[in-house]
Amino acid sequence: MSDITGVIQQQKKKKPWLGQAAPPGYVPGLGRGATGFTTRSDIGPARDVSDPTDDRHAPPGLRTVGDQLKASRKTEDEEEDLNDANYDEFTGYAGNLFSSGPYEKDDEEADAVYESVDRKMDERRKQYRERREREELERFREERPKIQQMFSDLKRKLSVISEDDWSNIPAVGDARNKRQRNPQLEKITPVPDSLFTRGLAQSATVNTLDARQQQYGGINTPFPSGLNTPFPGTATPGWSTPAGELDMRKIGQARNTLMDMRLSQVSDSVSGQTVVDPKGYLTDLHSMLPQYGGDVADIKKARLLLKSVRETNPKHPPAWIASARLEEVTGKLQVARNIIMKGTEMCPKSEDVWLEAARLQPSDVSKAVCASAIVQLPLSVKIWIRAASLETDDKAKKRVYRKVKIFPPTALENVPNSVRLWKVAVELEDTDDARIMLSRAVECCPHSTELWLALAKLESYQNARKVLNKAREHIPTDRHIWITAAKLEEAHDNHKMVNKIIERSITSLKANMVDINREQWIKDAEDTEKSGSIVTCQSIVRNVIGIGVEEEDRKHTWMNDAESSISHGAYECARAMYAHALNLLPSKKSIWLRAAYLEKNHGTRDSLETLLQKAVAHCPKAEVLWLMGAKSKWMANDISAARSILALAFQANPNSEDIWLAAVKLESENNEHDRARKLLAKARANACTARVMMKSIKLEWCLNLLDDARSLLDEATNKYPDFAKLWMMKGQIFEQVGEIQSAREAYTAGLGKCPRAIPLWILLSKLEQKKGTLTKARAVLEKARLKNPNCPELWLASIRLEWKSDIKNIASSLMARALQECPSSGLLWSEAIFIEARPQRKTKSVDALKKCEHDSHVLLAVARLFWSERKLTKAREWFLRTVKIDQDFGDAWAFFYRFELAHGNEEKQNEVLKRCVNAEPRHGQLWQSVSKDIANWKLKTMELLPIVSAKVPVVF
Repeated sequence: MSDITGVIQQQKKKKPWLGQAAPPGYVPGLGRGATGFTTRSDIGPARDVSDPTDDRHAPPGLRTVGDQLKASRKTEDEEEDLNDANYDEFTGYAGNLFSSGPYEKDDEEADAVYESVDRKMDERRKQYRERREREELERFREERPKIQQMFSDLKRKLSVISEDDWSNIPAVGDARNKRQRNPQLEKITPVPDSLFTRGLAQSATVNTLDARQQQYGGINTPFPSGLNTPFPGTATPGWSTPAGELDMRKIGQARNTLMDMRLSQVSDSVSGQTVVDPKGYLTDLHSMLPQYGGDVADIKKARLLLKSVRETNPKHPPAWIASARLEEVTGKLQVARNIIMKGTEMCPKSEDVWLEAARLQPSDVSKAVCASAIVQLPLSVKIWIRAASLETDDKAKKRVYRKVKIFPPTALENVPNSVRLWKVAVELEDTDDARIMLSRAVECCPHSTELWLALAKLESYQNARKVLNKAREHIPTDRHIWITAAKLEEAHDNHKMVNKIIERSITSLKANMVDINREQWIKDAEDTEKSGSIVTCQSIVRNVIGIGVEEEDRKHTWMNDAESSISHGAYECARAMYAHALNLLPSKKSIWLRAAYLEKNHGTRDSLETLLQKAVAHCPKAEVLWLMGAKSKWMANDISAARSILALAFQANPNSEDIWLAAVKLESENNEHDRARKLLAKARANACTARVMMKSIKLEWCLNLLDDARSLLDEATNKYPDFAKLWMMKGQIFEQVGEIQSAREAYTAGLGKCPRAIPLWILLSKLEQKKGTLTKARAVLEKARLKNPNCPELWLASIRLEWKSDIKNIASSLMARALQECPSSGLLWSEAIFIEARPQRKTKSVDALKKCEHDSHVLLAVARLFWSERKLTKAREWFLRTVKIDQDFGDAWAFFYRFELAHGNEEKQNEVLKRCVNAEPRHGQLWQSVSKDIANWKLKTMELLPIVSAKVPVVF
């Protein structure tokens, strides 16, 4: 006890600072003039960066904080970074010129101005910077793709693997080496003893009687742990079974016994009767169906709130409606009906409450509710319509709307000024009764345009005019009455009155302060055209097209209006717009061209020729108008008229290249070769151009006059050396006569003058291929690619050269390089699809569509791919999409026609042929190889299509 007391006293005498660490900067005896010293034990181990600085042993003269700050500043000044990267033109070496001065308001404003300027400049350069970063990222991804991108095509195949394939995938196995797979080094988890004990218990047999079995008597099958003992009195004699095995038969007998006991408890003492009402029981089950899936607490809360609202303000109709709908949603329909009927008593003048009550009640009770509602609200249109809708017979509905002797006052007697009631009532009547009712309706509702127009439609011509005149008197601000009057006059062939009525309508509407909206009137004109009133729609267009349009904007505005009408299918409105524009601007060639194309596409040949005659009279210098007129006559087999038109065109446009060539084509295709040669000779003498020379040479070549063609070629190449087609024709003529060396020299000379002529390079390469010098052919194409980079045609020629030479690996590598240089070329992507093996073509087509979604070559390749897979419906859809996007692509028409020949009927084949003739395609590798052949120089589109389609491969 004394020892404990001594320890307590020592703790009380101990000072609180003893045993604690010295504060930073503390030097013992510094106040008494002592100087600190440091020993090896004081230094100790190296300090951590996060430890507080211990300045107890600072050098003399730096004992205070101020001295230490001065020393640190001096050190920073001495250690100033003088690197060039730290130099600023304005502030020097990362220094601030004005850091010592005060930061005033002017400085703050200047900094704000500089910051706004920097921000503005950064926003201006943001789009360029982001685009550059995005391009660099795409370039980096192309050079170094991710592993995920490299295996994207393989991952796509996983979507088509069946369940059997998944289950047959072999296990990965252990990829470690033998030393790592040493079974002696593997860990073995010991099995707990409880597992062995449980196994012994399950396999053991029980041969003794349980105390519970002795209580009830007999030998029962022992129940496993977790199961209850059998019911008293249900024990059955038996023998022991292995512990843990269940006798399902005995469990079923016990369950049936339990069910018999429960049923006997709810039954009457009379045998065979029960206290459960089957009908009521089923009714209760039906009422217990969970029709509302919300929270019960929310329903109770809403019910209390609505009850409070009803009690606080019983004259508030929305409260009764909301309460009824809440009960309806929760499945208590009868409660909802009771609430809403109580609402009709509290709010007898509320239309919504009565309508809700009629909706909730059965049909027979709903009629009585509507009758009560009509007594309270005889002027409610909605209640009258609801009452009529409850009737199933039209005669009964009529009784609700109109007067019958045995019926009390009707809807129209109580609400005679309701347009809605009149319209519903008239719809139930026949023509004669409807006219009588409409006569009464317009008296009761004189400001309803619909009723006036409906009555005019049912009346005769004279009576309809009177009705419309009365309608204009009552409703002077409605344009539809005037338009209907104009349509009425047109229907009775009184066309002179149509334009007068439209003019008067605009004047009258302006007098009544009605704004004339061009868009509305043009829309009315389009609707009038669709209804068959052509004269009326043209009159509307003529009178409103110039309203609100400035003089300098007339042409642009009217052309846009015409294009809009054409897109809506209103061609007569567009014709009227072009006619009005040409009356005011007859010297505009573009308007005449638009009108001519409209007649060509949606008119007749006579209307086109009539328009073109007017066009060339006002625009005689427009060569295209003359040529369109001559072609129209030529297509109608009126050759003499076409010649006369071209003769007049020569007079208006002397020495015109297009007119000369059109006249030559007309004569040559009609087997007038001598006249064509004379015309070309005159053209070379009067208006010699490179095209005139080319056509002259081609005509001599087609007529097999090769000597004349060669002489003309020598003259043409000397006169026009930079026209590549002349050199191509010269080389092809030499090839035809078998002078390969001369052909090579012609091509080489042409390439020296026209190094950008891609077909010339390809022809020279094909010439070397025919001779068998594949090395020279490769060299030609490689040189061509060097002089013409990013050219997909040259890459395609190189790829096909290697593919035909059966060097497929080089062709694949060239295709990869080509797609890197020309990633958006549909020509290359379409070829890349069929270079791949058949299983990889679908994946390649997906990549091609991502790069070139609307390219006709890619779409054609996809259609061919579906064709090869015998997916005919999809193939036809993609063929249609291809020819719709590019009608000038002849190869697409050839493939489409061959497809229909193989899998379509005669109707579809004729449709493709007709559409191709109308499109008149000119481009496509297969198409040009046939159309530019000298042997086919006279063939037209209808004759060329079967020939080209015959060269289309069926198996890809």
